[in-house]
Amino acid sequence: MNSFGFNILFFVAIFTKVAKSYPLQYDEEFDDSMPDLSYLGHRVFKEPSVETGKLVETWNATSDINPEELGEYAEGDIRFPKVARNGMIAETLRWKDGIIPYKIDGFFDIDSLNSIKRAMDIYHKYTCIKFRKKNDDDDDYVSIVNSNTGCWSSVGRIGGKQEVNLQSPACTSRVGTPMHELMHAAGFLHEQNRFERDDFVDIAWSNIRKGHESNFDKADSSTTTGYGVPYDFRSVMHYSGTAFSTNGKPTIIPKDSSKTEKMGQREGFSKGDITKLNQMYKCPDKTASITGNSQSTNSGTESHEISQVENKDSSNPLVNLAQGIIQALFHK
Repeated sequence: MNSFGFNILFFVAIFTKVAKSYPLQYDEEFDDSMPDLSYLGHRVFKEPSVETGKLVETWNATSDINPEELGEYAEGDIRFPKVARNGMIAETLRWKDGIIPYKIDGFFDIDSLNSIKRAMDIYHKYTCIKFRKKNDDDDDYVSIVNSNTGCWSSVGRIGGKQEVNLQSPACTSRVGTPMHELMHAAGFLHEQNRFERDDFVDIAWSNIRKGHESNFDKADSSTTTGYGVPYDFRSVMHYSGTAFSTNGKPTIIPKDSSKTEKMGQREGFSKGDITKLNQMYKCPDKTASITGNSQSTNSGTESHEISQVENKDSSNPLVNLAQGIIQALFHK
């Protein structure tokens, strides 16, 4: 090889080494498989609503609907600031390494703070999402506030400060509600808006409050994914059966009548929720380590969310097979 060829190879080697020392642009590295929200249109930019706050203030735990379903926002509880990343909401981004910096900016009583902490602890136990307190050098973070405007969140990491509003006590009375809003912040949409939902439920359009029909628009199949998890009636992201009803009658009717009882629960994650979170953030081994040995963990004060984790209806056969193999290999 002549000296010219050697110099070229040397240059390529040095260039490659230097290039590898610099990470990809974050947007290129992490925006795959995240939802395109353009179908929501201008509705996501609605200002915080005091009228919603008044409705949520009258909510109580015996209600057939969830407090976030009282909102005047897109799909009830999805809201973006008017200035989002580059002024766009088309492709939301996941949080790098699953770490979500947060700051408690609202005034919450001790019960509400405990509920929020409990929700985060459940994420830490069952997923690779990690909530940690914001540092001075965190440009992107979640600000948890408590204004009288209902329960709402943006979807995914939108850049800069993004608020998750948990009007207390309604939005903190059941641990599944802060879990629901934080799952939006992690990057997930509602379950009943999945593109294939018509195979599993009927939408009773005549029972929906006038002006709220768009809350039941389906996401685009080309820009969303279920991560291999079948439609999940028990997801903490599913609406209740009478969401946005004008007459108290069902707005979402399962084609399988046996699915009605737990539809729209806010007790905790379903197995499907855990699987999807860990698939999105590329740590499926976390799902296997939890759900593959669920019987030994089903005890004590965590029975509510564990009962959802053990939900067989939302399990993925392929995931179950992988869990069995991992158990066989690593069982002590």
